[in-house]
Amino acid sequence: MTAPNVKTGPSLRKMESDLEVNKTTLHNWKQNRPKLYEFIIDSYQDRKALKENIMFLIDQKQKLEERIDQEQMKVS
Repeated sequence: MTAPNVKTGPSLRKMESDLEVNKTTLHNWKQNRPKLYEFIIDSYQDRKALKENIMFLIDQKQKLEERIDQEQMKVS
């Protein structure tokens, strides 16, 4: 039997340095404003996927620019 799949968030210490917000503020939001805290956690976890997508788009842009340059050289 396996443990249930539980979504765990990043540590408050890690978020403190990444988001430039102190741990006390994050802890207070967790206790007093759970929806805000949940949104922050979800956004924080989506950050990695967003970064990968941005890097892919940058790579695609560079490839397109190279191809455009190659085509312009052929035409010239």
